[in-house]
Amino acid sequence: MVLLETQELSKSFGALKAVNGVSLSIEKGVIEALIGPNGAGKTTLINLITKHLSPDSGRVFFKGEDISHLPSHLICQRGLGRSFQRVSIFRKLTVFQNIQVAAIARQKKGFTLFSPVTRMFKDSILQVLDRVGLADQADVLSANLAHGDQRRLELAIALATEPEMMLLDEPAAGMSIEERASMVDLLRSMVTQEGVTILFTEHDMDVVFTAAERITVIHNGSILTAGKPESVRRNEEVQRIYFGEVENA
Repeated sequence: MVLLETQELSKSFGALKAVNGVSLSIEKGVIEALIGPNGAGKTTLINLITKHLSPDSGRVFFKGEDISHLPSHLICQRGLGRSFQRVSIFRKLTVFQNIQVAAIARQKKGFTLFSPVTRMFKDSILQVLDRVGLADQADVLSANLAHGDQRRLELAIALATEPEMMLLDEPAAGMSIEERASMVDLLRSMVTQEGVTILFTEHDMDVVFTAAERITVIHNGSILTAGKPESVRRNEEVQRIYFGEVENA
């Protein structure tokens, strides 16, 4: 089953064609990596899918529905979550409160004097935190977390919105070797245990080839190739871009 599909998505910034007629299909229940050199158009493509940018042309379908016209918050409510290159958390709130904000937004709940917000969704929030390994830091101010734990918190916030699919922009960026390995395990478990489909961008090729079941390579705003990790690894043009004379295209 195709869960997410883009049709001829394009976006220009002046003379720069950041995304140039990109069509891709992501099947339900897979982990797919979107890779390419700096400036290839990866983040722009994710921003177009989630409507943080509006495309010049093309359409986006999620679960068969054309979501091209929807604002980003309604796309999230449809079950399409995301994370960002830079950690996006509420730094002045505790870890628990960060997840609670997402849970309240997902359920469209308010609160009154007769339903104190401190108790809302407590059990489900603790389950999410346990899921990402942060249950013992629920009362810690999020600004005081280590970088790797802030990345985990960002994933937990997204999970609290109960997504069917997540678009992750460099989820392992800035992590140590041990943290990256732990992140790969977390991504895999999100698919096998939570049933979440994942599309992620990443520059660390060890993470890409360890975690991804499929890889799409984007270069100069267009799809260069796509397929299983080993076929992508053997592709001569991919090798030239990553290891040859076009390293910074």
